[in-house]
Amino acid sequence: MKDKVLVLGSGAREHAIVHALARSPRKPKLVCAPGNVGIAQDAQTRPVDLADPGAVLGAARDIAPDLVVVGPEAPLVAGVVDAMTDAGIRCFGPTSDAARLEGSKAFCKEIMVAAGVPTAAYSVVTTPSEGMEAITRYPVVIKADGLAAGKGVIIAENEAEARAALGDLLVTHRFNTTKVVVEEHLEGEEVSLLAVCDGVTALPLASAQDYKRIFNGDLGPNTGGMGSYSPVPTIDEARARQICAMVHQPVLDVLARRGSPFHGILYAGLMMTNDEGMGGVRVLEFNVRFGDPECQAILPRLRSDLLELLYAATERGGLAKVAPLEWTPEMAVTVVLASAGYPDSFHPGDIIRGLERVKPGIFVTHAGTGRSRGGHLVTRGGRVLSVTALGASPTRSRAAAYAAANMIHFEGKQMRNDIALKLVK
Repeated sequence: MKDKVLVLGSGAREHAIVHALARSPRKPKLVCAPGNVGIAQDAQTRPVDLADPGAVLGAARDIAPDLVVVGPEAPLVAGVVDAMTDAGIRCFGPTSDAARLEGSKAFCKEIMVAAGVPTAAYSVVTTPSEGMEAITRYPVVIKADGLAAGKGVIIAENEAEARAALGDLLVTHRFNTTKVVVEEHLEGEEVSLLAVCDGVTALPLASAQDYKRIFNGDLGPNTGGMGSYSPVPTIDEARARQICAMVHQPVLDVLARRGSPFHGILYAGLMMTNDEGMGGVRVLEFNVRFGDPECQAILPRLRSDLLELLYAATERGGLAKVAPLEWTPEMAVTVVLASAGYPDSFHPGDIIRGLERVKPGIFVTHAGTGRSRGGHLVTRGGRVLSVTALGASPTRSRAAAYAAANMIHFEGKQMRNDIALKLVK
């Protein structure tokens, strides 16, 4: 009998996970809830409210999966894994207590300090006046404590911007936050390093770099991510293992000692600085799931069986049974196509054209897409599609990704033109 896998989520990340699971030699039957119109071409889909653990559990009981894979952070923080585990359903992802690493920036900092993980100096504040007192120099980083879909980090260049950010977060309570982390601004190259964790051991995946700001040259406000590439040339497998030992593993050890063993993806957002000590590595944040759009660049390069890997991580110490991961040597470049108005808003209902022109071998993953009453594929969210290409060099993978991205059209389409550009200069 085939494995049945339920993937929770509706974005390009979940579409990439579905693609990778479909390549498993075990040929699993795939269901995605709620999914989207693109995912529906590759898996069964069904509606579900991911914010309601009871509703998700009800859907899982009806589907009877062998494995549930949770994509987004919100269901993890809400306790979906706890509900599944209590019901005896195998689930890939951390419990709600362990998921506080992403659910609370203040808790994340507390764990990093306890684990001896290198990070930026910070203060946790609850009022704008406390926030201003905590600032010693500009630029300064101001972070909403809770979940903010990648948009809760503000880099304030001066006092006026800092006051505005603190007022937005602590007076008008944008993102429903009551606490803010005021953090030292670090300079260097950002790197994302994700690790699969089995409660005992962290196994690093290939490195990636994402592009958070909306405009070329890292200008404009933060978004959920406008593109990515993998691997980062300066982070080979040996370096990734070294970083994982100093960053991910100590966090796993602290959580295990506190009675919250971490199973799932532990994502470290790193700044590679010129500072002495720890090889210049500083942790900006931890997330508790596959990154988006990093997932879209990492998983197409994975030659190993993702299903086997996820099964192993649900068991305490299960990764010890897994063979070393195998990766294609090709580079992946992912370009995100966003709707007009993103990240502040989005324009729904714009017809998407040109997908049929994209060549085979290009991974187009859906996020904010839907169907109009007339059956047209249309925009339904801020980030609409991700376009990923593999190539023998950064030049080739960029060229293929952008050639495909430029074939796809919708009104007000936004995309950055500089994803991985620095690698070919």
